[in-house]
Amino acid sequence: MPDPALIPIGATADGKPVAMLGRMSNRHGLIAGATGTGKSVTLQALAQGFSALGVPVFTADVKGDLAGLALAGTASARIEERLAAIKAGPFEPMASPVVFWDLLGKKGHPIRTTISEMGPVLLGRLMDLNDVQQGVLEIAFRIADEQKMLLLDMKDLRAMLTAMSEHASELLATHGNISKTTVGALQRKLASLQDAGGEKFFGEPALDVREFIAQDNRGRGIVSVLDATGVLADTRLYSTFLLWMLSELFEKLDEVGDRDLPRLVFFFDEAHLLFNDAPKSLVDRIEQVVRLIRSKGVGVYFVTQSPLDVPDTVLGQLGHRVQHALRAFTPRDQAAVRTAAQTFRANPALDTATVITELAVGEALVSVLDDQGRPTPVERVLCRPPMSRLGPITDEERTKIVENSRVFGKYEDAVDRESAFEILRARGVLGSIFGGGRRR
Repeated sequence: MPDPALIPIGATADGKPVAMLGRMSNRHGLIAGATGTGKSVTLQALAQGFSALGVPVFTADVKGDLAGLALAGTASARIEERLAAIKAGPFEPMASPVVFWDLLGKKGHPIRTTISEMGPVLLGRLMDLNDVQQGVLEIAFRIADEQKMLLLDMKDLRAMLTAMSEHASELLATHGNISKTTVGALQRKLASLQDAGGEKFFGEPALDVREFIAQDNRGRGIVSVLDATGVLADTRLYSTFLLWMLSELFEKLDEVGDRDLPRLVFFFDEAHLLFNDAPKSLVDRIEQVVRLIRSKGVGVYFVTQSPLDVPDTVLGQLGHRVQHALRAFTPRDQAAVRTAAQTFRANPALDTATVITELAVGEALVSVLDDQGRPTPVERVLCRPPMSRLGPITDEERTKIVENSRVFGKYEDAVDRESAFEILRARGVLGSIFGGGRRR
């Protein structure tokens, strides 16, 4: 491993290399820029750089083109020209060790979690609940806990809500009013969530997020690629899952402090979806997780069109910045350019705000943290291309990779063990949920 370990980004026009220090790469970062300016290629190159140093990577594949990480690339005249311009040597085709995942279980290993593990706060956001509905949902979780009933899948929660509605008078004194109207609204929300893929997402075997922290037999970091092309019709499932995953990593990983390299790097593509219509309480939680997860050895990189997509409390924690071109056609665009320019440490040789609108595809303004944790002055950088394939892969190529994966067969088949639905059905639901019905 080079000392210090470096994650190459590119080089300035005069050939000066620009790279992130490995031991500073858990300080989080931002990759921003308008559509078509090169964000995804930058993400792919950084992911491959981390993997080559032994750092596992998790990234969502929103458009389907990041799957190319799994296969060696092919040199082109344009790539060779760029490598020559940044004095990076010849093109060396290289694939990264990729494991494909899919919330819907179609283009990768299925990802599941349980209703209980998701918790009422994130589940409420996923279902877009109002305050009254959220309150009833939290009562459902409380009763399940009191009665020692597991909420594993959607039918468990449906059964619990039905039981609560039928025994609302019994629950009034201890848990408050539970109206049939509110329960009916929750049942309809559950039906909508089921249509969006929730039936496949909630259940067992539940994903162990530590699956994402692994290396192959050559010491390269595994790149976990979540296919997100099928869930963006309902963006809440995508963004809520990623927030859940961050929270799970924070809760399950031990403190490691500063390391020579992070134990995992997490790329959050289309990051604006996480913050769209998010209540302040949720934004506060995101800010807290991002701030504290660094001590668990996890680096988080937000990928989005504009710095304005990320709240200031989160933006202020992102030490590494790769800013591709922005367009300044509207007042909001102009505000985004000003914001982006102001977040960089000034470089007297650059008019940052002007350069942001002039950058070509594959160029970026870059500032990284030095060995003292200070932002370097912003520089105009020609970005290094990845050595893997640019663009999507075929279904046949994907299937072969999935079937040869280290986790193939572990999550493919759903398991349905006894939980709230089975217990309540055994009681006939009509019997009091406070009487009898011990678990078998």
